[in-house]
Amino acid sequence: MRIYTRTGDDGSTGLYGGARVPKDAPRVQAYGTVDELNATLGWVRATGIPDPVDAVLAEAQHACFRLGAILATIPGKDAGVAPIGEEDVQALEAAIDGMQDGLPSLKNFVLPGGCEAASRLHVARTVCRRAERKVVSLLNDDALDGIHVRWINRLSDWLFVAARRVNFEAGVADVPWVPRGTQGDA
Repeated sequence: MRIYTRTGDDGSTGLYGGARVPKDAPRVQAYGTVDELNATLGWVRATGIPDPVDAVLAEAQHACFRLGAILATIPGKDAGVAPIGEEDVQALEAAIDGMQDGLPSLKNFVLPGGCEAASRLHVARTVCRRAERKVVSLLNDDALDGIHVRWINRLSDWLFVAARRVNFEAGVADVPWVPRGTQGDA
């Protein structure tokens, strides 16, 4: 089987259901960014992160694939995958609560970084936020509803907390952001 079809050489791509759209269409931008997020989550997992973090990331990768399929389907057609649902949002909320347990409370914004795994989690968080913005642009589409935005928003929250947790377990303290011209400015 050939991987190339040549059907996209004109700058268009096919949605599930048969419609062809430009490759820069908002729907394609959204599922392309969700695909990028999924690849970034895999990149995070390659660091050998703790099992509880890896387990949530594995579930998130599967959910990203489902969301990508939903986004790549023409409105009104069944994507053939389990929908993103309230249980997915609640699972992330429970994971956030578990990750936060025992972390120092936040009093400032923190700079992204720390150990390699935490730094990659912060990169994943920023890709997740971009994917969220792309999905929000499709909310008026009859095939989408707010659950998709809620899930991806919760995932970005979890990625932030997971970065803090991984740093904490590695003995790396959060670095608070101190605005220039304020106390503590060097």
